[in-house]
Amino acid sequence: MLDYFALGLLIFVGIVLFYGIIVLHDIPYEIAVHRNHPHQDAIHATGWVSLFTLHALWPFLWIWAMLYREDREWGFGDGKSPRSHVVHLEQQVADLQRRLDRLEGGGTPTPSAPESYDDGVGI
Repeated sequence: MLDYFALGLLIFVGIVLFYGIIVLHDIPYEIAVHRNHPHQDAIHATGWVSLFTLHALWPFLWIWAMLYREDREWGFGDGKSPRSHVVHLEQQVADLQRRLDRLEGGGTPTPSAPESYDDGVGI
């Protein structure tokens, strides 16, 4: 009777270890899904590859999954992407242009062809 119990316990522990390792290697993928990471599929595939490379890639997957957050994108910034700064500056320039037009002419300016190409970078 104890032989069957030991065999059953051995099979149970083997199955738990097998699935436990798979669940452990899916942790970076689950982090990527939770953070809406743009490379979710690549992280998931690399997690499976890491199973066959004796877990050498797994710490790098963890770091890769943790580097991205949807609210601040890549890195450890203040939550404001560089694009949001550009949009804010564009709004300020448009507001200043409206004020200048109001002070100079009092009306709506007539659109004219630009004399040179202006990419909006300088003033």
